[in-house]
Amino acid sequence: MTVRAIRAGITGGFSRIALPMLRSFRLFSDLVKLEHTIFALPFAYIGCLMAADGHASLVSWGWVTLAMVAARTAGMTLNRLIDRNIDARNPRTRDRALPAGRVSVGPARWVALASLALLFYSAWHCNPLALALSPIAVGLLVAYSYLKRFTSYAHFGIGLVLACAPVGGWVAVRGELGAVPLCLGAGVLAWVAGFDVLYACLDVDFDRTEGLHSIPARRGTAYAFRLARLLHVGSILAIAVAGHLLGLGPVYFVGVGVAGALLVYEHSLVTPHDLSRMDQAFFTMNGWVSVTLLVFTWLSYRMAGTGALLSWIFS
Repeated sequence: MTVRAIRAGITGGFSRIALPMLRSFRLFSDLVKLEHTIFALPFAYIGCLMAADGHASLVSWGWVTLAMVAARTAGMTLNRLIDRNIDARNPRTRDRALPAGRVSVGPARWVALASLALLFYSAWHCNPLALALSPIAVGLLVAYSYLKRFTSYAHFGIGLVLACAPVGGWVAVRGELGAVPLCLGAGVLAWVAGFDVLYACLDVDFDRTEGLHSIPARRGTAYAFRLARLLHVGSILAIAVAGHLLGLGPVYFVGVGVAGALLVYEHSLVTPHDLSRMDQAFFTMNGWVSVTLLVFTWLSYRMAGTGALLSWIFS
């Protein structure tokens, strides 16, 4: 067999195996918007750091990461399945993977079931409380997709789902609840509800036509913008209080201030009469908010340790 034939065989094998796998991964990523995991995952890590006083083990990081990716994937897949007929009628969402036919219902259901199984498995490996609370998380993942059919306050449902991230990170490490994770969770709830209220402004006309419920559809976009600002102020305050309860240093509160400035900038990108930059405000800026808070939380613990060491050396 010649070298050329060997190369041709390798190339053909790659094309038959790897390329279909790559296409499947792209379809899966398109279905669940895998890149948007960045919204919640940093807050789960913040919960881990706070619970472990800045020294969470690699094992804890690993199981929390698996649990969060599984929960996010299950939640988004279930949402896409539950809303697929509505999405097909909405001009903004009709090109999503399920309504456009790029992914069929059967495989999507298997993705959701596999993700839920991974969530339970990861929680089981953390501690008994994490496992006991995981059915509540699953119930929230299923329920929030139906809320807009019944109540204008569905935005707080998705906020509650993502609020489980820091609470889950804390529970995974400590195996108990407390004021700090609940306060941090309240901050995430207000943050997510605020930007979901803004994002719902894109579908006001469609929601009213379809009989779906949202705060912008019920009260108008001007009211929605005012409420979102109020929620984001409350979010920053709750996140600051969580750091205060733990006695974190100035670095943490600098990070909270930077996150607040990013939210101010986010609100400057859109107005009730100009929603053209909503994707930038919704996806880009909120991703920066969560990452910023994680980085400054980590720095707060690292610099506190460095300061204590220097004080001991020079005392």
